[in-house]
Amino acid sequence: MADTQHAAQPGRLSVRTTTGVDGIRILTVTGEIDHHTAGPLQQALALPEGSAQRTVVDLQQVSFMDSTGINIFIAAHRAHAEAGSWLRLAALTDAVRRTMQIVGVDAVIDCRPDLDQALTA
Repeated sequence: MADTQHAAQPGRLSVRTTTGVDGIRILTVTGEIDHHTAGPLQQALALPEGSAQRTVVDLQQVSFMDSTGINIFIAAHRAHAEAGSWLRLAALTDAVRRTMQIVGVDAVIDCRPDLDQALTA
């Protein structure tokens, strides 16, 4: 388990990376995703060269997300697909779900109700 940033503070973003069953990478995100805070998330979603790592992003503790988050998730989704892998989002809060639905990204990226469902096929 590795933290890419310290505990979330107001206006901050924390991303904790762990490995789940079958080597699935789990990113647990806490805080707000916007232009000023998104760096750690973008960095954590980057796939190592030649990697086809499957990734689940747990958004249960995200209180706010703007278009910056949408752009990051779309780019990560494309990168995962090009690598022959997948990206899933889990446990979207109401605020995040609304943002995803308004733009229609929830129809493109696999969004699951909770982490357990995101980790199963």
